[in-house]
Amino acid sequence: MTKSKVAVVRYETPLESVRRAIDLCGGLDHIPAAAKVFIKPNIVFWTKAGPFPKWGVITTSRVMEDMVVLLKERGIDDIIIGEGVGVYNPKDRETAKHAFESLGYNLLGKRYGVKVIDIFERPFEKVDLGGGVELKFNTDVLHSDFLVNIPVLKTHAQTVVSLGIKNIKGMIDINSRKKCHSADTEKDLHYMISKLTNKLPPAVTILDGIFTNERGPAFDGKIRRSNLLVASPDTLAADKVGAKILGFDPSEVPYLVRVAHERGRSSDLSDVEVVGEKIESVALKLQYAFAYNESGTLPAPMAKMGIKGLSYPKYDLSMCTYCSIITGVTLTAIAYAWKGEPWDDVEVLTGKMMKPTPGRKKTILLGKCMYEANKEHPNINNMITVKTCPPSPGGVVKALHQAGIEVNPAIFEHLDAAPAFFMRKYEGKPEFDEAFFRVHG
Repeated sequence: MTKSKVAVVRYETPLESVRRAIDLCGGLDHIPAAAKVFIKPNIVFWTKAGPFPKWGVITTSRVMEDMVVLLKERGIDDIIIGEGVGVYNPKDRETAKHAFESLGYNLLGKRYGVKVIDIFERPFEKVDLGGGVELKFNTDVLHSDFLVNIPVLKTHAQTVVSLGIKNIKGMIDINSRKKCHSADTEKDLHYMISKLTNKLPPAVTILDGIFTNERGPAFDGKIRRSNLLVASPDTLAADKVGAKILGFDPSEVPYLVRVAHERGRSSDLSDVEVVGEKIESVALKLQYAFAYNESGTLPAPMAKMGIKGLSYPKYDLSMCTYCSIITGVTLTAIAYAWKGEPWDDVEVLTGKMMKPTPGRKKTILLGKCMYEANKEHPNINNMITVKTCPPSPGGVVKALHQAGIEVNPAIFEHLDAAPAFFMRKYEGKPEFDEAFFRVHG
């Protein structure tokens, strides 16, 4: 049996560390001459409102430029950098432009002739991925000759890890992304993710672990400097090794198990040859899920605060990105609103699958999906709704006030600025250097 090579390299110097990772695994050995190459970074979130923790959240511009240089050295001139940036308003195109400019992608365009695209300004094409899954993909990536996939080495609160395979979710349109968070327990998020790379061109995957993220994928996770790169021309192999480095056996990641099974592969590392550093010498032991109380009705920090009269059940796989963003802010606002007096037996439901608990006095249905799923449910005594998709900040404030939870509206009015509060954890720590997210002139 031929084993897939996966390089594990410590990041030490610009360009040469990435070059070593690519050379060790033969990542560019089979790239066609004069290939049309698509580079997919991971910009899981962006805001124009000010600095926010990018480490372990967004692919470093350092690794992006290094990969462009390696491609140019091989005579590759047709290069596209493309991403569908995560923003709260799906119609917002200015935030992506701001991200590309801030991260130096436009400078890469001027320096190396790279084209930079927001995939939401480009056509999409319906693709049959097998197993009853059809999603719409960006046409540029589908019709490229070669893909350079550069996700961050991080955990994910819903899917355990978010690596090469899951990074491709950023190549599908908004409706397809929502479709991935189905209420169908058979075709759940893990099932949908397992199909994402089925119809893509040949690729090299390089996991950017200069910074890693515990309880990712966003800025509210615990970020650390890890100085690691993982690379392979086999995305599944790269992801299995990446998962192991993060502290999870690949068999603990449901979508990796599905991909391995469908391709007749092993879900362990028996079909992988690790070159460079040994996994044991660089392995981390991270958590992926946010802690909740024993009943799963409140985040552990809120339960520790002594909050009573509120049930905000733990998120499930059916909660999509847009509800996830507002939920984090909502929980923060509720925590600030707690004054020590129990609230009036309020339950807040999210996603597409949750059902009202019998006997609750007030039930908030957060988002269009939750409203449609439970608007006629007999267990609801007093229904309070936020019917929009995504849930409007003003609508959430109104619903909470109606339930007797006097959250501060200002927290929601400045939604874009909220991530800046997380910067305080990293201030004054030299290992968290924003220079990794700039292209220097």
